[in-house]
Amino acid sequence: MKIEAEIHRAESLAGKERARLEGEGGAHGSARPTEWLLDKQRAQPHGGRSGLSRRAFVQVLGAGLLFAVTWTPASGERSGGRRGRASTVLARVHLGQDGQITVLTGKVEMGQGARAELSQAAAEELHVPAERIQLVMGDTSLVPDDGVTAGSRTTPGTVPAVRQGAAAARQLLLELAGQRWNVEPGSLELRDGVITHPPTDRSLTYAELARSEDVAKAFDQAIPPEVTVTPVKEWRVLGRPAPRPNRRELVTGAHRFPSDVIRPGMYHGKVLRAPSYGAKLASIDLSPAKAMKDVVVAQDGQFVGVAAPTTFGASQALAAVAETAVWEPAAHPSSKEVFAYLRAHARSDADAKKPFETELAQASKVLRQTYHTAYVQHVPLETRAAVAEWDQDKLTVWTGTQNPFGYHGELTRAFGLAPQNVRVIVPDFGGGFGGKHTGEAAIEAARLARAAGRPVALKWTRAEEFTWAYFRPAAVIDIEAGLDAAGRLQVWRFVNINSGGAALDTPYRIAHARCRFVPADSPMRQGSYRTLAATANNFARESFMDELAQAAGADPLEFRLAHLENPRLRAVLETAAKRFDWPAQKNRRAPGVGVGLACGTEKGSYVAACVEVSVDRQAAGIVVRRVCQVFECGAVLNPNNLLAQVQGCIIMGLGAALREEMRFEKGKVLNAGLKQYLVPRFKDVPGLDLHLLDRPDLPSAGGGETPIIAVAPAVANAICHATGLRLRELPLRLPAA
Repeated sequence: MKIEAEIHRAESLAGKERARLEGEGGAHGSARPTEWLLDKQRAQPHGGRSGLSRRAFVQVLGAGLLFAVTWTPASGERSGGRRGRASTVLARVHLGQDGQITVLTGKVEMGQGARAELSQAAAEELHVPAERIQLVMGDTSLVPDDGVTAGSRTTPGTVPAVRQGAAAARQLLLELAGQRWNVEPGSLELRDGVITHPPTDRSLTYAELARSEDVAKAFDQAIPPEVTVTPVKEWRVLGRPAPRPNRRELVTGAHRFPSDVIRPGMYHGKVLRAPSYGAKLASIDLSPAKAMKDVVVAQDGQFVGVAAPTTFGASQALAAVAETAVWEPAAHPSSKEVFAYLRAHARSDADAKKPFETELAQASKVLRQTYHTAYVQHVPLETRAAVAEWDQDKLTVWTGTQNPFGYHGELTRAFGLAPQNVRVIVPDFGGGFGGKHTGEAAIEAARLARAAGRPVALKWTRAEEFTWAYFRPAAVIDIEAGLDAAGRLQVWRFVNINSGGAALDTPYRIAHARCRFVPADSPMRQGSYRTLAATANNFARESFMDELAQAAGADPLEFRLAHLENPRLRAVLETAAKRFDWPAQKNRRAPGVGVGLACGTEKGSYVAACVEVSVDRQAAGIVVRRVCQVFECGAVLNPNNLLAQVQGCIIMGLGAALREEMRFEKGKVLNAGLKQYLVPRFKDVPGLDLHLLDRPDLPSAGGGETPIIAVAPAVANAICHATGLRLRELPLRLPAA
């Protein structure tokens, strides 16, 4: 994007607009929600890929200089998370004449702390406090497409992009100040957004520089390739705790989540759902709902929805048409037979072309086992929600999604619209965990809004979320391994059926290893989940490593270390074992008490956990008493936020390890509610001894996923230590005594 003099010619109008906006919603620099951007742009003309004219963009953000910085992404950083679609524009910074700095990003905030981390990244390179940064996130008409917020890619991908852009801006500002004073940029100092020349006691603020048209000309160029970011040893903002910028709004209830968005004249929508999976709507009578006052009814093939001024009215209308619906059911397996179903419906022969048959036949000991993991739900705090509004052929949707530009594409295709006529706005929302990548709720709301001729809000119920949102895939995992006479691993064969290839390869040194993922025709809708299939693959691998250690007559820790060359994985494992006092704890036997450990790597980060459990065979009860976990993800950007991510991963991992599973029969979910589907409660949280292994010598990797993968296998290994029982299916259940 080029910087034009039009930006500066708009200053007067923008200043008036800023004053009006501040009068309506508070100072631009406050940490309040950014709905002041959202409502304003409803009336603005669309233009170009961003959906806004340059003049309209400036009117929203306020007068000043817009930095649009091109960036060649690091390997793996892809637009929309798809390989081969590398973005070029990944960082935009607007510098206002009042000194306010606005950073724009396509990433979203769903509770994981990206808002704080990206604000820190920009602040670090611009040499200002993090409070000076206003972050605009996930608005497809304002921000660059930074890809889906998933896969722990914000830290290793978008943070460097924001830092690189801000560093380039900082360097150019120093050069401009040097030119103005006819001094070398190297003689200037920069702190808190003020450039000074100590020998002459002159100073310039960012705001003062932003008023110069020379600045616009200077920034009409590509990012200088030699620009470097601030070294870790010089960090002033990054590497330190930073609170969430909008924390006040969150704790006072002022923040508007997608579920809270209200538009003038808005109706509330409800959608008719099938009584069971695969059921087809044969006939329906819409007249009972159409006869109701102020009710709108929409049907498009299998889609039937209603909208009314209140949610109660919409519920009544939906109930009226649901009574008339005739459905044609479809056959569907139950959760009790799902693992056999997956094996039977594998898309290739999982047993074909087995390698290393000769080597396995020569092994001193051979072990073969199968592990299972159930379908689970994401259970975000906020269910799917969307508000859709049409303005002739232009559509705006407010929603909670990890994938704003993916939603944008879905809406564009669903309604045959030009891309510039679709806008997706993502307020900070209540949780995703990989579960909010697809735009069904947004499309449903848009369908109802088009039929009603007014904005429509649609909020999925918890039962709808449990039933119709996609699940973490179930898995069938077969493992074979051979030990030599000295107890060393020589052969390893690992096959995952259905759940995926994340963390599929073994990190251990094995002479002959083959790992495969075999897709299957899943009876349930499935998709992304925190660390994808790494939870299943690491559960099976680390449980089996304990079984192999037992067969070799070795301690589980020593057996792993004997086959582990990766220094980073060794470091977290050894540190966790030391903090837990593994040898003493393993040898201290008490009735019903056991300890276990596990480790793993994924997303460029490393984790190891030691746990202690107590087991009551009579009551079939398992209690995790304490968890010692060590996590390493390179240089730590925000230790408090990272610690919160590790805590959340452990608690979420305990749920899937001990209780969480989807139960279904005859196409119906049997536990579609929080009373039946038991996520961890406060009373379930064990004692936590968590240690972040900071590596300032290494690039930062994401921390929101990998800490979950060591939980289930460590618990399973501890149960075996306490009882002698090897449990090979998640969730872990003790057989009746």
